[in-house]
Amino acid sequence: MGAGIGRLNWGDKLPFGQSVHIPNISCSSDKDNDGVNDLQDIVNGARAEVKRKPRYRSAYYQGGYPPDNEGVCTDVVWRAMRDAGYDLKALVDKDIRENSAKYPRVAGSPDPNIDFRRVPNLIVFLRRNGMELTKDIKPGDVENLYQWQPGDIVTFDIPHEHIAIISDKRRQDGVPYILHNAGPTPSETDQLQSWPSKITGHFRFPKLD
Repeated sequence: MGAGIGRLNWGDKLPFGQSVHIPNISCSSDKDNDGVNDLQDIVNGARAEVKRKPRYRSAYYQGGYPPDNEGVCTDVVWRAMRDAGYDLKALVDKDIRENSAKYPRVAGSPDPNIDFRRVPNLIVFLRRNGMELTKDIKPGDVENLYQWQPGDIVTFDIPHEHIAIISDKRRQDGVPYILHNAGPTPSETDQLQSWPSKITGHFRFPKLD
């Protein structure tokens, strides 16, 4: 599954100067035909959001979309997916219209102005339309960390409900960083394991063959 150290125990330290090598999966999907596969496009889109630095502001917007200089954690996701060629709002709105009972947060009354920007709705959508993957994280374990690929999406539970994109940047032990907006602006940080709420979901969209 790639070069590097196969597995370390939790308390082990890597030999000086060495790091775990985690290969990227093969992704042939290129929705927007730009020559960059979808997962890398999603990473690039999320990193572009970090560079744009929209300020964190949670609000309701007629038409659904906040202005480019504002956003929350869910806005990183739809903007990153937009850069890969996917209209997440249209996809979520359609799935809710056709399967409203599957979305408890909607409570039978869809609101396209906000539904696609709510973490619980995105969890339902991704479980139904993406690939659900492990929530376990094992530093130094190539087999486990291979399942955590750049462009994947991770969600976290209340009281610090959150959603983030898995980065292509990793720690020396192979654990990836996340691209997200927790305020005051989007950032790329080593918080996959240290976010103060447990992981509720780990997804890959689109599904890969």
